[in-house]
Order: sequence, then C-alpha cells, then structure tokens
Amino acid sequence: MTFPDPLRFVVITLSDRASRGEYEDLSGPAISSHIREFFVGKSLSIEVENIVIPDDPEQLRTLIQKYRSDGTEIIFTTGGTGIGPRDFTPDVVKPLLHKEIPGIMEMIRVKYGSEKPAALLSRSIAGVTGNSLIYCIPGSRKAVAEYCSEILPTLIHSIKMIRGIDDHSC
Repeated sequence: MTFPDPLRFVVITLSDRASRGEYEDLSGPAISSHIREFFVGKSLSIEVENIVIPDDPEQLRTLIQKYRSDGTEIIFTTGGTGIGPRDFTPDVVKPLLHKEIPGIMEMIRVKYGSEKPAALLSRSIAGVTGNSLIYCIPGSRKAVAEYCSEILPTLIHSIKMIRGIDDHSC
C-alpha cells in the first residue's frame, strides 16, 4: 500500500450554539490551524474540511460513518468529551472503533491534569475506525493546542501502521 497524498482530514465541531450561528466555532478552526502549521515544510499535501453540527448523537454517528467510508484518513471531533448532560461524543464514537488507542489520551490527561486537575475529567478517546484515525478532543482552544501538540507528531507513523507500510524510520 502507498501513503495517501493528499492526506485528508475532517474536523467536526459539536455545538448547539455554534451550529445555530449564536456562537463562533473557535475550536474547530484552531484544530485546522494546528494541522496546517504542523505540515508546513513537509513533503505531504493535506486537505482539511471543517463541519459544525449540533449536539446530536445520530448526526455525529452518520458523519463518522460517511467519512470512514469515503476513506478520510483522520477525523477529529471537538466538543462533548466532558461529563455534562450533553457530553456524549465518546459514547457515540467508541462503538464505531475497531481498535482503541488509549495511550495518547491517557498521557495527555496525566500531563495536563498534573497542572489542572479538571483536565482529568476529559473522556477524550482515540482509535481506528475502518482505515481512519479518529480523535475526540475537548472543545476549548487551550485544550486543542495541548492535544494537537501531542497527537500531530504521531499521525504519519499511525497512518503507515494502519496501511501496513513497513517503515521503521518514523
């Protein structure tokens, strides 16, 4: 198998208010910005699509299944990872995973939770669905910066592993 070029990303923001235009989505564009900055100077081209949806479990499930079927390599969701009554993102995503990747989220919770104990309340998850990586991260710009700084350096190796590309130079 070959490495995909362009590498396709979709960023799904879950927010009732942003989907109604009452609030500007800040976390989704922040993820896209971190992705673009990370790939500057690398020999890969990327495509990043942003979508804002209401806090609707069925709409999220449908979108993830669509992008997985379309072969999108990396799916980010932002929002809905806490313990509030409208926080359901991990509950929707987990049954769609073929393989969970717990280490990265555990490390992020421990690293940032040592500074801010509230970070330990995040139920963020990561995994593989079909041939797509999926990362469910919190909906704040600060959390986006923290999570992206840990996740983005793992992406190329992760895509190679999923596609069975034997490259131990990563």
